[in-house]
Amino acid sequence: MRYVLVNKPFEVLTQFTDENGRATLKDFVPVPGVYPVGRLDYDSEGLVLLTDDKGLQHRLSEPRYKVPKTYLAQVEGVPTEEALAQLRRGVDIKTSYTAPAEAELLAGPPAYLWERSKPIRFRAAIPTSWLKITISQGMNRQVRKMTAAVGFPTLRLIRTNIAHLPVDGLAPGQWRELTEAEAAKLRSAYSATKMPGERAIAPKSTTGATKAEASVKPAKPAGAGRSAGPKSAGAGSTGSRPAAGKGGRFSDSDKPKGRSGPKPTGGGAGRSSGAGGRSGGGRSAGR
Repeated sequence: MRYVLVNKPFEVLTQFTDENGRATLKDFVPVPGVYPVGRLDYDSEGLVLLTDDKGLQHRLSEPRYKVPKTYLAQVEGVPTEEALAQLRRGVDIKTSYTAPAEAELLAGPPAYLWERSKPIRFRAAIPTSWLKITISQGMNRQVRKMTAAVGFPTLRLIRTNIAHLPVDGLAPGQWRELTEAEAAKLRSAYSATKMPGERAIAPKSTTGATKAEASVKPAKPAGAGRSAGPKSAGAGSTGSRPAAGKGGRFSDSDKPKGRSGPKPTGGGAGRSSGAGGRSGGGRSAGR
């Protein structure tokens, strides 16, 4: 398995092909057979994880597994304490309500932060500030919608961490493979057989079947001692169709015949031989 971290530059698609000729990850990562874990918007920058581990890729991409992702957001204005409290509680972004996030106002950008290929839009009368925000939902353009909802639109957005993996040390367009220790920690945290809140999926062979149906279906092979009802005559026999009469459990219309005397032309004998030589005209085979 391969695990690759890449620092996606601004205005690069988080995919390997584009029919419109825009820049993609293929222009930066010459590793075949790996695919992005989730997405990062065209106008956002920062960390993207690529892997050929499909199971881990699914778990890290699914919001229900709550993988933390940390962003630096350069916003217009200086967020108030009330705005930060709203982000921490969760905000209404019109289409839905976000889960609580970690939000912190920074004194400035980190020392390792690079210059963007295209400068942001500055407004002379309005200062900008930096927020550090950690979320685990991953809704479409979530961080931008969150800061706008509390009155401070995002001007620049950089993803700095996925789980415990940092972008620090990678310049825009650079990539590296995870160390064995990093990969092992990632698999240990998110490749468990069952995650909290996860429900087992029923096998396809019994999908849509009731519990009773699921228990009856395996009982069809020879030797099964139960019948699904009058319509499934013979299900309780030893697997061979009786030579005469019905095997297995009798319906109400059959019972009088089973208690009457021998039928002409050896009907009673046919019954006992068809049930594998069992006594009682085959009555015990269906119980």
